[in-house]
Amino acid sequence: MGDWAGQASRQPGQVRKEAAVTSFCLGRFQSPTLLFLEFLVRLGPMNENASTKTDSSYEVFARKYRPTTFADLIGQDVLVRTLTNSINSKRLAQAYILTGVRGVGKTSTARIVARALNCSGAKGDGGPTPKPCGICENCIAISEDRHVDVIEMDAASRTGVDDIREVIDGVRYRPTVSRFKIYIIDEVHMLSRHAFNALLKTLEEPPEHVKFIFATTEIRKVPVTVLSRCQRFDLKRVEIQTLKSHFAFIANAEGARFSDGALHLIARASEGSVRDGLSLLDQVISNSNLGAKEIVDDDVRSLLGLADRSRGFSLLEATMRGDVSSALEILSKLYSEGSDPLAILEDLLDITHWLTRIKVVPSTIQSLEVPEMERSKGAELESQLTMATLARFWQMLLKGLNEVREAPSQIQAAEMIIVRLAYTAELPTPEEAIRKIDEYSNHNVTEVLNKDSQEASSSGQNEELPARSLISPEERGKNSPVAQVDANNGSNSAVNASQSDATSQDFNISNPVPRQSDVIDQKGVAKHPLVRAVLKTFPGSTIEEVRTVSSVPPQLETDTDTTLD
Repeated sequence: MGDWAGQASRQPGQVRKEAAVTSFCLGRFQSPTLLFLEFLVRLGPMNENASTKTDSSYEVFARKYRPTTFADLIGQDVLVRTLTNSINSKRLAQAYILTGVRGVGKTSTARIVARALNCSGAKGDGGPTPKPCGICENCIAISEDRHVDVIEMDAASRTGVDDIREVIDGVRYRPTVSRFKIYIIDEVHMLSRHAFNALLKTLEEPPEHVKFIFATTEIRKVPVTVLSRCQRFDLKRVEIQTLKSHFAFIANAEGARFSDGALHLIARASEGSVRDGLSLLDQVISNSNLGAKEIVDDDVRSLLGLADRSRGFSLLEATMRGDVSSALEILSKLYSEGSDPLAILEDLLDITHWLTRIKVVPSTIQSLEVPEMERSKGAELESQLTMATLARFWQMLLKGLNEVREAPSQIQAAEMIIVRLAYTAELPTPEEAIRKIDEYSNHNVTEVLNKDSQEASSSGQNEELPARSLISPEERGKNSPVAQVDANNGSNSAVNASQSDATSQDFNISNPVPRQSDVIDQKGVAKHPLVRAVLKTFPGSTIEEVRTVSSVPPQLETDTDTTLD
């Protein structure tokens, strides 16, 4: 810690001056060549300001427009409100941990907190304030990363116990020039397990003049024992509309003109990260002639390798329609214009997900973040597609992404995926396939029955039954074959019936053959599928008649046939 403080307290060029003076004092004992070199070294500080100015004349947008107050933070209203109230009410925690995705303001927030706690005001008599003045010595030194009492540590490169031991040894000493000694540890999840354990006691009960501020993108890797000792703030992704407004303000300050669609593309490509968006904005402005013309959507797409959103809708529509040639033609044009095949499939995935959301939550299409083109295209496609089709497309595109990543030629893999999607778009869903099979089976049965009845009526043999009918309604009764069999063999039937009754009474065995009431409900509709199949095979017959005929002994069947002949 002492080394950090010593380095931070030195003024620029101090080391060079000391080296020059030392060399000059010893120069009388050196050769003339060395004396001349030492003379040039002495002239170095005279040109230091000019060289520094040249090197720092341009700053990238991510550093130039870094927020310096809570008011400059965008999209983090909960964080700003909580910290502002804490500072005003003097309810300051000993440690804070900030988590979120890249580029949402974790390190910037830590520096703002350090300035707010150590600001001394314009007159030098101020206290902690949520609105740092920015002109006092402490504010200027913190903004220039040279304050002796604000120590920033990169845990990604200093992960061991020895590094944490320096922090533990340094917290015992009071601040040198400011109110609090603040330790900012970035990427804290990279610390080793032993380093975390060494920090626990100091983190729980630090001196009153010490504050810890941690920043991490992997909050799950931080031990719960550390989390329980900190106030946690989750910095969320910044919304697209907020990013568009912020980028429009910066573009106006830089003298660049952007169309609304171009800013929307940059905001969407940044994925909620302010730093990523500022880097893209800086790149687009550098690519165009500043102030010469308005930067439009095509300029951003050509630079970033993005696919045209409207063509993405057209590609998805042609694929779902099964038009393979049109889909491949659109894909080929997008690829020839510089679009990445992987980005094209990711765009199709995004559109599929958005259409699914519209189908589930129709109010999604009315969001202010949705451009008019996407709103009209989405409403048109959503009405033509079913949920099953969208789900199938999502699964196939998701698997296709891995194929494109691993394929030797990404465009060929993308074309094969489009062909596969186009052909599967015409396939029915499992429910539709089962329904069509049932309809086909029922249609065949009805067709056979109608054909039999037509043949019987055309032959004119009204006295004879169709081949599939056992007993006609006219023959049911006393003159039926079954009744004749019963009349001719009445005694045998009576004996068999008495023996059957006696057997059932002796052994208490119920009849295993189901009765008609067991297989046919009150409306006359068969319950069991096998019974329905039998009745369809022998139309016009009842289940009792089918059971009676099937139970006739072989010799009785022969006699019956003879009698009928």
